[in-house]
Amino acid sequence: MGGRARTYGIVIMAASAIGLGVTVAAPAGARAAAASRAICVSAAHPLLAARMSGGIAGALRGRRSAAGLAVADPGLGLSCRLDAGGHFVAASAIKVTILAALLLKAGGAGHLTAAQRSLARAMITQSSNAAADRLWAEVGISGMQRFLNRAGMTQTRLNDAWGLTELTAADELTLLRLLTSPGPVLTPASRSYVLTLMAQVIAGQRWGTPAGIGAGVAVHVKNGWLPYPTGRDWRINSLGTFAGPGTAYQMAVLTSGNPSMGYGIDTIQGAARVINRDIAEFVAWQRAHPGATHSGVTIP
Repeated sequence: MGGRARTYGIVIMAASAIGLGVTVAAPAGARAAAASRAICVSAAHPLLAARMSGGIAGALRGRRSAAGLAVADPGLGLSCRLDAGGHFVAASAIKVTILAALLLKAGGAGHLTAAQRSLARAMITQSSNAAADRLWAEVGISGMQRFLNRAGMTQTRLNDAWGLTELTAADELTLLRLLTSPGPVLTPASRSYVLTLMAQVIAGQRWGTPAGIGAGVAVHVKNGWLPYPTGRDWRINSLGTFAGPGTAYQMAVLTSGNPSMGYGIDTIQGAARVINRDIAEFVAWQRAHPGATHSGVTIP
């Protein structure tokens, strides 16, 4: 972290110089970052947003994948969006929504039957398609749409085949925010129930958005993968929420056009590593420098 800690430290001196009326020339790398597309924005922390924008763009540059990405860290006032309204085939990423819709229909986690709980656990922690078939049938299209309406997930396009439902990163971020914040749609017990299962996803399915996450951060993840319509077009998606000392954020990355499952995973993890690393390093720097500000200054 040494290099970035020094970089963030420069901000204090630069801000002081600005306060004295001294003009500080931005390095070439900073000018290039400013010229690049602003994937991430933060009025409170423009340095962090600029760094992440450049890092995400770099991670995705040259990839064959089409990607939709949405990130929110309310505590930092940070949000990232890249084709967040683009539609992507859901595959198993829809399973979190199936469970949330089931909980809404049942009236809360306490009203689920033992059979429903067993199916829910298999569907989320092991991505069981058979369990998803059962719960999808129990909720029904009308029950799914009711949940989407209540949640404000207006862009999601349901399909009779649950795996072919079309998602957007923006809607999936809305879902993750709903699960991690108090609100009128799901009870606290229901939200905790979904997150508990997402925290228990088996090791072989914990790739994607958690890439590069540090120790001491609680991870809740659900992924989806499907070759559709042929094995030359893999749909790879990853949803994650993260909470640790001084940080709590959500991330949705959806992709298509991947020549293999591994290629799609690599695409998601390239962007996720940038996001997880930069947020972790910034929060660590912020905790080490309480009261330091860097508004309006961009350092590469």
